[in-house]
Amino acid sequence: MVGEREIYGGLIRLHVLHHASREPIFGQGIMDELAHHGYRLSPGTMYPILHGLEKGGYLKSAIEKDGRRSRRTYVATAAGRKALRAAKGRVWELFRELFEEELSHGRRDGAVRDRKTTKEKGEGR
Repeated sequence: MVGEREIYGGLIRLHVLHHASREPIFGQGIMDELAHHGYRLSPGTMYPILHGLEKGGYLKSAIEKDGRRSRRTYVATAAGRKALRAAKGRVWELFRELFEEELSHGRRDGAVRDRKTTKEKGEGR
């Protein structure tokens, strides 16, 4: 069975690339940012994602020193920015497909409400 990790993994990676293309990111900082979007990731999940994106050539890391402390920051590479541009087109296409009814009727949450109402009335079986 496919779990949430597999379903949302690509979205998390796109979030990472998006933020890393705008400014340097670091593990805890991107974990906090992703938490604002409902993704609660542990370091044991986040760091392998960052390392995988770096190994794939999408991110480049550097060590930043702040006095006696240091942390690894990541920025998107040219390949990472190119992948993000390509993904934006695909995400837009998927968004339009997922929300086709709402977009065509100018509604934001109508389809969700309509399905719930239909189910409560015993219709749609």
